[in-house]
Amino acid sequence: MVRLHGFCQSGNTFKVAFLLRALEQPWEPVFVDFMHGVTRDAAWRESANEMGEVPILEDGARRLTQSGLILSYLARKHGAFAGATEDEQHEVLRWLLFDNHKFTSYFASYRFMKAFGATAPDPSVMAWLRGRLDNAFGIVDKHLQARPFLVGSAPTIADFSLCGYLFYPLEESEYEVETRFPHIRSWLSRVQAIPGWAHPYDILPGERIAPKW
Repeated sequence: MVRLHGFCQSGNTFKVAFLLRALEQPWEPVFVDFMHGVTRDAAWRESANEMGEVPILEDGARRLTQSGLILSYLARKHGAFAGATEDEQHEVLRWLLFDNHKFTSYFASYRFMKAFGATAPDPSVMAWLRGRLDNAFGIVDKHLQARPFLVGSAPTIADFSLCGYLFYPLEESEYEVETRFPHIRSWLSRVQAIPGWAHPYDILPGERIAPKW
């Protein structure tokens, strides 16, 4: 059985779990105690992932890291959600790269500092991140104005990737997505209708933590 290493606060782990459920593939969650620093441990990095990150997917003898790669691997393996044509597949990759570099990257950093950081976040850093967030979310909102999903007329792994952190409680980020970006709000409703969707805190291992700041 496929094993997915991660923890419930990780939207990147959720992306993969959601796809596995949509593909109707059985999987076993493996808890990684990120919040207590296990991924910074040299022994863990040596045995699990030298990059010090989750998710990690174990599929038989194959071990994969980085959510974009894992999503691409699963889509190709199971022949679903990869894009209907070669052009769509290229477009899916374009959005995966944008997500990892900007959309999820800025939002996940902002949310972590606000909710789970060891010290109160620096207002100037948060303001900088918020400006980047506004730009990235504005790009996606405009793109979704005239289409149901990010690429083509059906969901792809681009949708699974960009939605990864957007189902967590507003109190964890205090960044108003659904009220400020109406086309993202409508898209999230369509994403939730994909068979296999469930709330991250209901399907991933670990315990929910109240925001600190």
